[in-house]
Amino acid sequence: MASINLFESFQEFKEAENIDRPTLMKVIEDVFKTLLRKKYGTDENFDVIVNDQTGDLEIFRRRIIVEDGFSEDDNLEIEYAEAIKIEPDYNVGEEVYEEVDVKDFGRRAVLAAKQTLASRIGDLKKKNLLDKYADRIGEIINGEVYQIWKKEILLLDEDGNELILPKSEQIPTDFFKKGESVRAVVKKVEMRNNAPVIILSRTHPTFLEKLLEIEVPEIMDGLIVIKKIVREPGERAKVAVESYDDRIDPVGACVGMKGSRIHGIVRELRNENIDIINFTNNTQLLIQRSLTPSKINRMELNNEDKKADVYLDPDQVSLAIGKKGVNIKLAQELTGYSIDVYRDVQEEEMDYDIDLEEFSDEIDEWVIEAFKKIGCDTALSVLNLNISPEEIARRTDLEVETVKDVQRILQDEFKEEDK
Repeated sequence: MASINLFESFQEFKEAENIDRPTLMKVIEDVFKTLLRKKYGTDENFDVIVNDQTGDLEIFRRRIIVEDGFSEDDNLEIEYAEAIKIEPDYNVGEEVYEEVDVKDFGRRAVLAAKQTLASRIGDLKKKNLLDKYADRIGEIINGEVYQIWKKEILLLDEDGNELILPKSEQIPTDFFKKGESVRAVVKKVEMRNNAPVIILSRTHPTFLEKLLEIEVPEIMDGLIVIKKIVREPGERAKVAVESYDDRIDPVGACVGMKGSRIHGIVRELRNENIDIINFTNNTQLLIQRSLTPSKINRMELNNEDKKADVYLDPDQVSLAIGKKGVNIKLAQELTGYSIDVYRDVQEEEMDYDIDLEEFSDEIDEWVIEAFKKIGCDTALSVLNLNISPEEIARRTDLEVETVKDVQRILQDEFKEEDK
């Protein structure tokens, strides 16, 4: 048999459907030309023909007819007596085409060709996958959870390609089950052990940016521009937006009627609080907006050192700082300024205030530190919080009873002072 059907002979070809046919045919031709060079010393006088529809492979050898007894190279030349056995009408000087039986290469050579082809096709698939996702970095894709490990999750895309969602790129409250559909953004593509690895992320700011593009047509159309996004995944995010059309309110467009546009994104991000603010080149106004939901009384800016001292009512300090300091941290990232918050209280109140450290014999140090994290470092700053003990407990991560004990100790101290 002079030809073989590659698709029947080599199982690996069935996995090559994502490789374009011309490239695949070129690989096959190269592999068999390598075999020809090993067997005959050259491939210049051979034609390797692959039918890209059926997968049939045929090899033809071209030789020049010479007079009997004058052949110097049996691979390049054929004597007249041998040539007329192939076709009686041949003459000296003409070129003879004869088909080469693939079996002549031997079983070991064909097996080697199979292994080489499998390797080359594998390399092509890796390159195609690498190129495909290198062009999609920053895009949102859907994947199906295939396997869940301690440090990462394996997902499969619509073509069955493997994608990795590391634990570090998951929102802390994310919980997935096998077979579940997951949305994430392509963060990077890298090679590990000579194999492409596609890393996804649900915590990167780009993920929120792309979700906003999907939900807000004005962003997709370029009427609204996202200037910057900062996130504490699962906790809070701040998005600065600007409109190039005076008729469009960028914040209102992003939030939607009764929050219709933002609610879907909040659910996708596991109830992450999203503050949409109007971007401005006025630094003071930008800092004020970035500290939402707190209300600022006044501010002192040091543009040279990029520092801002912000003064607020006592009950607004904890709002400005936020739970575990998240709000002020994101405000600093968004504005590029180091922000310090202070209680804006009357001078006479300051004279009678007492530092919380003075109560270290009655209040545990870790409890005092918890209050400091929400901006309360004096007795009055705690007592002037116009919120319930339950809300204070939520912001400080303390027990409600502990908060009440602290309030009682501080109140008793001021009663003694009054006496």
